[in-house]
Amino acid sequence: MYRALPKIGLLGGGQLGRMLLQAAIDLDFEIACLDPDAEAPCHSLAHTFVHGSFQDFDTVFAFGLNHDVISIEIEHVNIEALEALEKLGKKVFPQPHILRMIQDKRLQKQFFKDHGFPTADFILIESAEEIAQHLDFLPAFHKLGKGGYDGRGVQSIKNATDISLGFKEPGLLEKAVPFVKELAVIVARNEMGQITAFPTVEMVFHPTHNLVEFLISPAEISSETEEKAVYLAKSLIESLELVGILAVELFLTAEGEVLINEIAPRPHNSGHHTIRANATSQYEQHLRAISGLPLGDTRSTCFSGMLNLLGEAGFTGPVKYEGLSDILAIDGVYPFLYGKKITKAFRKMGHVTILGDSRGEIEQKAEQVRNLIRVIS
Repeated sequence: MYRALPKIGLLGGGQLGRMLLQAAIDLDFEIACLDPDAEAPCHSLAHTFVHGSFQDFDTVFAFGLNHDVISIEIEHVNIEALEALEKLGKKVFPQPHILRMIQDKRLQKQFFKDHGFPTADFILIESAEEIAQHLDFLPAFHKLGKGGYDGRGVQSIKNATDISLGFKEPGLLEKAVPFVKELAVIVARNEMGQITAFPTVEMVFHPTHNLVEFLISPAEISSETEEKAVYLAKSLIESLELVGILAVELFLTAEGEVLINEIAPRPHNSGHHTIRANATSQYEQHLRAISGLPLGDTRSTCFSGMLNLLGEAGFTGPVKYEGLSDILAIDGVYPFLYGKKITKAFRKMGHVTILGDSRGEIEQKAEQVRNLIRVIS
């Protein structure tokens, strides 16, 4: 049966959009991108590229009128415009009311609590000054309610002397959880209610910048923990009735408890490896979900890992990838460069996917790659 594919408008034209466009080519989707950066990674790849703010009502509304489905690659977009488009009958995935909740970590954490999802204890506060009223709750993390992204908006508060490091704006104080592993599950749901999950991955974060530095798949966890993690992710997307991809970040405690940390309603850093390592990538899965197609097979075809390529400290300017030829000579090593022309310290410039036959092989190759490549100017 013939079925016309919807014209998709994507709010955001960064690296996630770039990889979504690459997946879209195989099924001949027509995708337009809106981004405030005229030189964004998608600017020369999208069917149509619109230079403008995805936080401006009029810009988002006018952009959305030209498309059948509107989606995102970043959460911080104009929700009011998306709600207005939805009222006109446009399909907006993820749905605007879900985005509104996820944009605010305070609402997000309250949703977990109200719906019985396990998460770390938290206290809603209006500013860092209020931390002084909760010294017995420390150590904790002060998280901005709105505006945090890629590790920004999170501050460790170990004791009273750290209070001055907190934020002035409304946020939450989240109890520091003594975890043994940080995990993530990418889960998808289409309009028909079909739900699939990718195997759980294990993440290692940069010690100071709160960015995923390295991940490995599958996670080294028991089958019981895998079942818990996948069950939580599937239950959460079903409870939200979200259409599209949802990344669910989790803590595994020493007692074997699995707690939800945060969620992202879009393709995610913790799923980059799926482009090479899984039967269906997270990007193809997102396109299938938002366009009403059956979801694809999520099984892993091998062990895999992913390293972020971050701009080297001390370098700002036109980007150079030192050691690129060296890592390309290693079997099972696949760099993905994001097309950003200017590098600066700790800016995400690309990632490297690593494939192998065992966890040990992935770790060994990852160490090689770390020692060979630098993003400089």
